[in-house]
Amino acid sequence: MTLSASRQKKKEKRIWQRRFWEHLIRNQNELNRHIEYIHYNPVKHGLTKKPVDWMYTSFHRYVDKGICDINRGAGEKLEFEFTAGYE
Repeated sequence: MTLSASRQKKKEKRIWQRRFWEHLIRNQNELNRHIEYIHYNPVKHGLTKKPVDWMYTSFHRYVDKGICDINRGAGEKLEFEFTAGYE
């Protein structure tokens, strides 16, 4: 993998984003949307076809507890409405 000179100097790898921001989660609904966004992210970026196929996720725990349906996010495009910084 070839890294830019800037990333080499800062010893950054591609998996981590450079920018980050603080975001206050105000209620359970917002928390649920953020968790779903995280679960769906590997699908959105083409790393897997469905959230359940991604092994590095809390999605499996949510399925085991009956919180998420095992087929959630499979074969459907989920849309998320957040403020700036999530795209």
